[in-house]
Amino acid sequence: MYVVEVENLTKIFNGLVAVDSVSFKVSRGEFFGLLGPNGAGKTTIIRMLTGQLKPTRGKAKVLGINVVRNPIKVREVVGIIPEQEVPPSFLTAEEYLEFVGKIRKIENLEERCDWWFKFLEFEDQRNVLCKDLSRGTRQKLMFAQAFIHEPEIAFIDEPLINLDPIIQRKVKDFLKNYVRSGHTVFLCTHVLNIAEELCSRIGIIDRGKIIYDGPLSEIRKRDERLESFFIKLLGGAMNA
Repeated sequence: MYVVEVENLTKIFNGLVAVDSVSFKVSRGEFFGLLGPNGAGKTTIIRMLTGQLKPTRGKAKVLGINVVRNPIKVREVVGIIPEQEVPPSFLTAEEYLEFVGKIRKIENLEERCDWWFKFLEFEDQRNVLCKDLSRGTRQKLMFAQAFIHEPEIAFIDEPLINLDPIIQRKVKDFLKNYVRSGHTVFLCTHVLNIAEELCSRIGIIDRGKIIYDGPLSEIRKRDERLESFFIKLLGGAMNA
């Protein structure tokens, strides 16, 4: 079963084509990585798939929901970690996580909040205003809010960039187990070693176009590292 279906998805900003007729599908239980250089269109695609940005043209469904017709419904059921961590400045970390949980009508909310504060090791920050949290702690909070309701699919944009190595390992192990349990993760990143460690399938985007889509195992069969494959592919695309 496909949990993401994208057909000719396009986004144009003031005459600039940011995403150019992109088509792909993601199956349930996949760890899909969308890779590309800065400005390639990765974040724009996530924003369209999560109902935050209306496409210029094209079609997209997430969990069978039309993202253009029902953007709010999409955001209700998925998990989202944005590229920039932006929890409300006027709430404490605990208040924000409780707020998210109440909106999502989560049972045993207090227990789940406690678990995330302990798991990501920021219990001592739970009563600190979000505006006073460090970037790394804000990222922990955004990770917790994305997964607290155990969504069928989570869209995560550069989720590890501000985390220390110990928490990075915890988060990576959590994501691997989350996918093993039948959930789906859609990861956007330009950090290739993270994608190589986590993803089962990758798409590579450059200048708004998908230039590769396939299992990571196919690259490994060539006895090639993702980094060298990526650089060769991008070099060829730039010279085309």
